[in-house]
Amino acid sequence: MAPPETMYCAQQINIPPELPDILKQFTKAAIRTQPQDVLAWSAAYFTALATGEALPVKRRLEPGATGLTAGLLEIIYQQLKDKNVVTLGLLGKKWAELGLPKQQLSEIVQSGGFAEEVEFIKFFAVTCSHLGGGNITEGMRLICQILTTDPDGGACRIQFTLFKELYQYLASLGGEISQSQIEGVISHLQEDVDKQGGLVMPRNFLSPECPKLS
Repeated sequence: MAPPETMYCAQQINIPPELPDILKQFTKAAIRTQPQDVLAWSAAYFTALATGEALPVKRRLEPGATGLTAGLLEIIYQQLKDKNVVTLGLLGKKWAELGLPKQQLSEIVQSGGFAEEVEFIKFFAVTCSHLGGGNITEGMRLICQILTTDPDGGACRIQFTLFKELYQYLASLGGEISQSQIEGVISHLQEDVDKQGGLVMPRNFLSPECPKLS
């Protein structure tokens, strides 16, 4: 015969004082992030919370979005930005935690010609370009959007030195953009940058006066 079920009264149940706030913040994060795989994302969330890592949480809701989005890419960037080099295994783990398609990661790896170890900032740049439909201009706009320290709705400024590094890298991948075109873009933008304290923003390279990035 099974032992009788133990009965507890409310006075006997000890609820950790921090539990309600933890669950409240977790619920808000899940609603804002809308993870494709709730269990995998939940495991990643509480692991990051316990270890002090950046939480896999979007800054804002992206209604109706599916697959890779700017918000999800920003999560990956925030979690790995302090690493110069990452392995494809680690990228795959972060990808799976966010419920993203493996095929999409494979396409990005192929586009960048990445080996087992990857310079993370280059992976990030190629992923922005991929998210922008392979358009370098849109890719650079996303780079500015994610890397900026400007508040939401701001100019999305980043350091021009970083812009040049990532633009020159992306422009070199396909071999279809001439060096003279790349230099023309950089030379034109330098005039704006000199007036902006070494910073560049999408408005500068989206201007009709700026040579085409690709």
